[in-house]
Amino acid sequence: MRRFSARQVSALPFLGLLLILSACSNPEKTGRFLIDPPSTRAQVPNRLGTAELKDVSLPDYAADQEVMWQTEDGAVRSNPDNLWADNPKRGFTLALAREISDISGATVIGEPWPLAEPPQRVLEVRVEKALAQADGIYRLSGRYFVSDEESGGTNHARSFDISVPMSGDQPSAIAGAMSQAISQLAQQIATLGGPGRTIATRASSDPFALDPIF
Repeated sequence: MRRFSARQVSALPFLGLLLILSACSNPEKTGRFLIDPPSTRAQVPNRLGTAELKDVSLPDYAADQEVMWQTEDGAVRSNPDNLWADNPKRGFTLALAREISDISGATVIGEPWPLAEPPQRVLEVRVEKALAQADGIYRLSGRYFVSDEESGGTNHARSFDISVPMSGDQPSAIAGAMSQAISQLAQQIATLGGPGRTIATRASSDPFALDPIF
């Protein structure tokens, strides 16, 4: 009969725990999903020139590494086996910048700006809702802002509210609908359009000039 030392006996519970964890952990059960807008042939005029896109602001649930969806009781839930392949904020920002550039010919790059010559404009997107809803619709809404860095440039603030039907409730369907929503948002930003109210202000080239509201 084999005998164990006191040190070996004390290590047995720990070894047993490792065996249990290894049995429960199966990397093939974990799905990682890409944010990848579909390629589009639609082309629009270049109205942005060069623009730095600030990191997209996402709600906490949308910035989580797990893919989230809404259930019929209104709760937002997730499964640790379904993850985004990249950090959602980074993936959203890079995908949006690339899509705007592809459809308009503008040079839109996520921050920090890597080129020696500064950008003509700064673009900021604040997402208020990015959710696979219980009604089978992926909803992407919020506001975007385009500011002209040159003196006397025009600045825009506009809202967006995009709805994309999902082909199912699987994480792959959620990822696909989100990618399509980003593509639609890119088209709206590239044309400075989309539904909602636009506010255009013009900064004075004279730094000492009084604001016209005074």
